[in-house]
Amino acid sequence: MKTKKLILSILLHLLLAVITFIWIIPIIWLVVTAFSGYKGIDISHFFQETWSLKNFGTILFEPDSVVQYVTWFKNTFIIAIFTCIISTVFIFMVGYAFSCMRFSGRKQLMVFCVVLNMLSMIAVYFVLKSLGLTNSHIGMIIVYSAGSGLGYLIVKGFMDTIPISLRESARLEGANELQIMLSIIIPICKPIIVYQVISSFLVPWGDFVLAKLMLNSGLSKDWTIAIGLYNMLDKSLINKYFSIFCAGGLLVSIPISILFVLMQKFYIEGVSGGATKG
Repeated sequence: MKTKKLILSILLHLLLAVITFIWIIPIIWLVVTAFSGYKGIDISHFFQETWSLKNFGTILFEPDSVVQYVTWFKNTFIIAIFTCIISTVFIFMVGYAFSCMRFSGRKQLMVFCVVLNMLSMIAVYFVLKSLGLTNSHIGMIIVYSAGSGLGYLIVKGFMDTIPISLRESARLEGANELQIMLSIIIPICKPIIVYQVISSFLVPWGDFVLAKLMLNSGLSKDWTIAIGLYNMLDKSLINKYFSIFCAGGLLVSIPISILFVLMQKFYIEGVSGGATKG
């Protein structure tokens, strides 16, 4: 029996090692290509023959009609910051209402919110188009933020783990609902708030589908990073800009990596705590 378990364990670890190797190859290739002295796709060598930092200099300090990375970065950062703030507030308020308050139709409304969250992006697009909010960063912020409160489940799950006795004791002391939320719930919910901040920032930072649907005027100065980098992969541009694309892809991952490293402890606590109860 022990031998059988040992063999199964070895096979499982070998399978995981193979999957990890397959998963990490594209990332390594992106990194080495970003430092390549060759601008196009060099499929004859995995590790480049010439190395250079010129791709990073080009994408940061030499904008042209195709590459406007700093502008894209600024656009994406502004959208992500405002979305992060608004979404975190919305989700926390919705989660608090469903977890800590009792009112008629509460369960039915929770189910309705989950269903509503599946609303087609095409429908959202045409609504915003009729309001003249397409091809605008304000429209993007509204789209990302407006429906964020519907993703309340993880926050609600975390709040469900907070003992009811804490809120009842506060009410006996004369605290109102706002005081309970600010003085008791928010301090306890710091891990899930950090998790939600990261999640809300990641949505617009890495989104391509909705950004491409909304920002379709063709003006590159309005694009986000995802759209700008994708444009470099056009067949008429790829042989000149592929290494620059890889450099941009590497740079865009740095802020998120730093954020994850700094907030990893709180992020994990938020996910595991929110999954305890639903």
